[in-house]
Amino acid sequence: MMTHIGAFSTPDLLAVLVVLLLWAGSGWIIEHPPASRPSVSLIMQDYRHDWMRQFVTRQPRIFDATLIDSLRQGTAFFASACMIAIGGGVAVIGNSDQLRGIAQDLTIDPNTVQVEVKMILALAFLANALLKFVWAHRLFAYCAVLMAAVPNDINDPQAYPRAAQAADINITAARNFNKGLRAIYFALAALGWLFGPWALILASLAATTVLMRREFVSQSRDVMLRR
Repeated sequence: MMTHIGAFSTPDLLAVLVVLLLWAGSGWIIEHPPASRPSVSLIMQDYRHDWMRQFVTRQPRIFDATLIDSLRQGTAFFASACMIAIGGGVAVIGNSDQLRGIAQDLTIDPNTVQVEVKMILALAFLANALLKFVWAHRLFAYCAVLMAAVPNDINDPQAYPRAAQAADINITAARNFNKGLRAIYFALAALGWLFGPWALILASLAATTVLMRREFVSQSRDVMLRR
C-alpha cells in the first residue's frame, strides 16, 4: 500500500488534501453559516418547522402524506443511482484491460494501479453519498410515523409537541440528504484526478463554487427570505 502511495507525486497528494478540505469545509460552512447570511439549508429548516405547525390544523392531511412520500422517493432514487454508479466503477476497476484502455483514450498515464486509486477516490465519495441517502430515506420514514402519531384534535396537548418532533426528524433527514448531494458533487470533481492533480484541484474548486453559490447567492434563496 505504501508503495502505491509513493507512486504519486507531491502535487497529487496535495490535490487530494485540497479536495477533502473543500468537501469538509464547505459542508461545515453550509450547516454553520454566519448569522447575518444564513444558507438555503438553514432557511429551509424554518420552513420545515412551519410545515409541521400547519400540518396540525390541515384537514385532510393528504397533501402532507403525498409530500413526505415524494421526499422518500427522491431520496431512494439518488440512493439507487449511487449503487449503480458504484457497481459500474468497481466493475471497471476489476477489469485491468478495460481500465488501461480508458487511460489510453484519455491520454493519461496507463499505470493501472494509479488509475485504480484515482477512481477509488470518486467511489469513496459515492459510497459516502449512498450511506447518507439510505439514512435520510430511513429518517423520512420515521418522520412519516411521527406525523401519523399527531392527534387529529388540535386541542390535544400532544398535537404540537409531536409535530415539532416530526419537524426535527424531517430536518435531520434533509441534512443527511444534502450531505449526500454534496458528496456527489465532489465525486464528480474527483474524476478530474484522472487528468492530473491540477485538474482535481480546479474541479474541486468548481464544485465548491457551485455549492456555495446555490446556498448563499442564488435567486431561490432570495425568494425564501421574502417572508
